[in-house]
Amino acid sequence: MKVNITSVHFKTDRKLENFIEKKVNKLSDMIEGVMGSEVTLKLENSEAKDNKVAEIRLLIKGNDLYAKKHSKTFEEATDTAVSALKKQLEKYKEKQRK
Repeated sequence: MKVNITSVHFKTDRKLENFIEKKVNKLSDMIEGVMGSEVTLKLENSEAKDNKVAEIRLLIKGNDLYAKKHSKTFEEATDTAVSALKKQLEKYKEKQRK
């Protein structure tokens, strides 16, 4: 699966990109028909500690699944977004069975 990673106003290092690709690729193992994914990483201009944002859009035939999470680190934000997408995928698969 193609994982498109975009970082807004900063450059990601290879270690972070590998981490994100590994996590997001696990989602494609859960269901067939995943065409790709788009990951956007942002730094919010706020005083809060959890100013790192990860947005993940999973491109599936007929539907897109989306999750946006804030956290202290991009890794943690990616983890929680992937967890949210797993729940969405389970609901999506359940609807497909009916």
